[in-house]
Amino acid sequence: MAQVIADRRDVDFVLHEQLEVGQLARHERFAEFNAKTVDLIISEARNLAVKEILPTQKEGDEQGVRFEKGAVTTPETFKRVYDLFAEGEWLAMSEDPEWGGQGMPTTVTLAASDYFNGANFALMMYPGLTHGAGKLIEAFGTEQQKRMFLKKMYSGKWAGTMLLTEPEAGSDVGALTTSAVPNADGTYAITGQKIFISGGEHDLTENIIHPVLARIEGAPEGTKGISLFIVPKVWVNEDGSLGKPNDIVCTGVEEKMGIHGNATCSMAMGSKGQCHGLLLGEANKGMRAMFLMMNAARLLVGMQGFCCASASYLNALNYARERVQGKNLMQAFDKSAPSVAIIQHPDVRRMLLNMKAYVEGCRSLLYYVGLCEDLKSVTADPAEAEKYQGIIDVLIPICKGYVTDRAFDVCSLGMQVYGGYGYIKEYPQEQLLRDCRITLIYEGTNGIQAMDLLGRKLGLNKGKAIMDLFGEIQKTIAAAKQIDATAEFAARTEKAANKLAEVAMHMGATAMSEKVLNAFGFAHPFMEVCGDVTMAWQLLWRATVAARKMPQAKKKDLAFYEGQLRSAEYFTNSILPITIGKMKAILNNNSAVVDITDEAFGAK
Repeated sequence: MAQVIADRRDVDFVLHEQLEVGQLARHERFAEFNAKTVDLIISEARNLAVKEILPTQKEGDEQGVRFEKGAVTTPETFKRVYDLFAEGEWLAMSEDPEWGGQGMPTTVTLAASDYFNGANFALMMYPGLTHGAGKLIEAFGTEQQKRMFLKKMYSGKWAGTMLLTEPEAGSDVGALTTSAVPNADGTYAITGQKIFISGGEHDLTENIIHPVLARIEGAPEGTKGISLFIVPKVWVNEDGSLGKPNDIVCTGVEEKMGIHGNATCSMAMGSKGQCHGLLLGEANKGMRAMFLMMNAARLLVGMQGFCCASASYLNALNYARERVQGKNLMQAFDKSAPSVAIIQHPDVRRMLLNMKAYVEGCRSLLYYVGLCEDLKSVTADPAEAEKYQGIIDVLIPICKGYVTDRAFDVCSLGMQVYGGYGYIKEYPQEQLLRDCRITLIYEGTNGIQAMDLLGRKLGLNKGKAIMDLFGEIQKTIAAAKQIDATAEFAARTEKAANKLAEVAMHMGATAMSEKVLNAFGFAHPFMEVCGDVTMAWQLLWRATVAARKMPQAKKKDLAFYEGQLRSAEYFTNSILPITIGKMKAILNNNSAVVDITDEAFGAK
């Protein structure tokens, strides 16, 4: 049977052969998650995704959400599948069992999410946002707040969101105007409006818990004066029971290019003067709390974009094997030659191999960040934990920014492989392209990810974090050099990695000079070349594992292992030379982006 959503053989390869996730079971924290258990978890996730969630994808897109008198109705099939997801206890896979979680390794949860988000990420946004809101309460809430909210959120009985954005405070969160005034009973009266709130209102759960950024009356201006509050849709009593509806209402939903099954809401708080909230964490420390949770949120967005790409690639591959059109070019002048499947045409093969390389490299990268989280959690060495955290911090803007950029490219190629059929709604490719597009924008646009990589992550821990990452890349290169089948790929990757080190030093120096604007004008190209080298590293790592396995491999695995070598061969020969050219352009440090006047862009 043809693979859909995600290639199970590839998922298993990354988990067990590349990352050796079963080794985590040697630690007490993950003792029950041996390789066999991991396989059972992924099989169950795959079954739920393919059999139950995937059929809701098209219907959710076509029906969308309906808004009427403050209420939002989700597509008809969503409620049943959401309940199945919650009953399976999938919402809090990696969280503490004390609060209803499963305690799984993060790497395993990402593999399960690979299937869930690829099946219908508009639907999966509801539990995904709930998980994020729950993590905020788990990290910063009082024991009373945890008892009131966590188990019901992690079980999926209650949902969660995040209320950040306002009409005049998008990326500039410090400009928000939502206010919080202390009440005599210890709660706060919240007043304000928020926009672009994913899952802000819906009919999947009996309550929705809204973490809200607001400014306490008299607090400093800007981000220093922002606090975080818990604002339930229905008030929650101290014993966890439901009280009266809170004064927070949905005033409308956005009509969007994609993710039609998810409600993107405008929310009004305190229009009747009766919106109550609980302070979450310390006053004026709301942005600090949000930044601590940002890595997980941005990794999730990277996964969402990647999952669209993975599904689009497998759809295109299956279609190319079945769609018969035109003769083999070697028989072009033979009138009697039969038509062939389009996978035999070189240009289609080029597109498929490009898609394959990026999908495989991105899967390995995302799972690798999960592994770093797991290794950080089990080490007793503070220096080692700091090293893993530093690598995670450097890779997060690449996982969110670079991965979603390339995922959209893959989805575009996935449409192209289908030709005209890819452009029509009868086939899934156009929806995957539309749905994927938002991942380049929300949770910090990819331009902001590039600025984060340059402005914060390049110099993190006095440069130690990025040097630790380079150290891991060099380990893979050294190992690949010892194998004849991968030595050439290693040499090309090493050349690009060494050039990237030069570019990183140049960018760091430029950002600290009077030409700082020039540096940020090249921030996105810098993120691209960092991503390209990271992709080459992951593909080289995969190829090295495959090359070692091939001599003893079973016949059924040989083609898969060959595919790993071909992906690395393609990327290092066809993509890295372009990367080197981009690096030369960055080093040239041309200032046209900065020097052009506003008027020179064109007529007003």
